[in-house]
Amino acid sequence: MFADLFLGFPHYALGTLVIKACEGGLVGVLSHRRLSFSSKLRWKIFTFTVGLVAGVLLGLIGSLYYSGSVEIYLGIPPPEDPTVVLSVSPLFWYVLGAIVVFLISLMGFVSDPEFGWLVLTVLLGGLVMVTGYFLYEQIFLGVAAIAEVPINIGQMTVGLIVAIPITTTIRRALPYLKEIK
Repeated sequence: MFADLFLGFPHYALGTLVIKACEGGLVGVLSHRRLSFSSKLRWKIFTFTVGLVAGVLLGLIGSLYYSGSVEIYLGIPPPEDPTVVLSVSPLFWYVLGAIVVFLISLMGFVSDPEFGWLVLTVLLGGLVMVTGYFLYEQIFLGVAAIAEVPINIGQMTVGLIVAIPITTTIRRALPYLKEIK
C-alpha cells in the first residue's frame, strides 16, 4: 500500500491493502491447517504433484505471456529508447518449469515431505491476489484488468520464490514457531 502511495498510484492503495491482507490471512490460516496424510510417502506424492502443477503452470504461462522481445529501460527518468533488448524463448520457460518440478520434488523427498503444503498455500494466496486485483481493477477502476493478470501472476511467482526460502529458513532457525496457532 505504501509503495502504491509513494510511487504515485494512490488509486491502488486501498485495494492493495485489502487484497494483500486477504492473501496473507489465507496463507497464514492454511499453513497451520495441514492435511493429515497417514504416511510420509503420501506427503511426498502430494509434494511431487504440487511441484508438477507449479512447474507446468510456470512453463505454460511463461511461454505464452513472457516470451518474445523484452525491452528494458534503465535510468531516471527512463530513456526514450530501450537500454537493453532481450529475446526470451519459450524453451526458457519450459526449462524453468522443469527445474521448479525438480526442486520442489527434491525438497519433498530429501528434506521435508510436507513441503508441498507450503507451496500450495502460497499458490492459493497468490490466486487470491491475482483474482482480487482483477476484480478491483475491473469494478472500481474501470480498466481493462485482463491485461494485468499475467503481470500479477509474475508478481505471485516472484513472491513464491522469495517467501518460501525465507519461511523455510525461519522455521528451521525457530522451530517453536511451528507450534504457535
